[in-house]
Amino acid sequence: MSCLITTGRNEVCKDSVGGLQGVYFINYETGSFSKNASGEVNSLSGSTVYFYELKGTSTYTETVNSSRENGTTFFSQETVVNLKKLTNEMTTQLKLLAYGRPQILVWTNSGDTLLAGEVHGNDLTAGTIQTGGALGDLYGYSATFTGEEKLPAAFLSGSTVDDAFAGLPAIDKPTIVYGS
Repeated sequence: MSCLITTGRNEVCKDSVGGLQGVYFINYETGSFSKNASGEVNSLSGSTVYFYELKGTSTYTETVNSSRENGTTFFSQETVVNLKKLTNEMTTQLKLLAYGRPQILVWTNSGDTLLAGEVHGNDLTAGTIQTGGALGDLYGYSATFTGEEKLPAAFLSGSTVDDAFAGLPAIDKPTIVYGS
């Protein structure tokens, strides 16, 4: 593998926004992906994804970890999901997410979708189930998922603000399970 950079970058337009629209969880054992020549995910054929709509303070952060001494580089991926309202059903799902190591499709407010935990999955490494102390406090869940990968999260080909899977042909789209 060559370590030489291959392109430059101009200053970009200020047309992006932060935050997440939602996340799609994929059970680790069932994820089926393929990529195009530029490294974008262009097929989720045969996958079932579970959509969690997000509003507010949920985040995705990817950190580059590189060691000159060891000659290693890897990427830490952290997805923090804040979900309002405690329910028995969601508490059960949170337990299952903690037991597993799902892959996560992170859908941003700018319309990009990133695949976190593609090879190794994500672990639920921290979380709270909370009632808050004051009337305006969170009555719900906060869950932190962490993944470590050899490569940065791949973009999903052609995702948009309106459709995380817009760039995929119908045959390559996953089955989506929405909540109630």
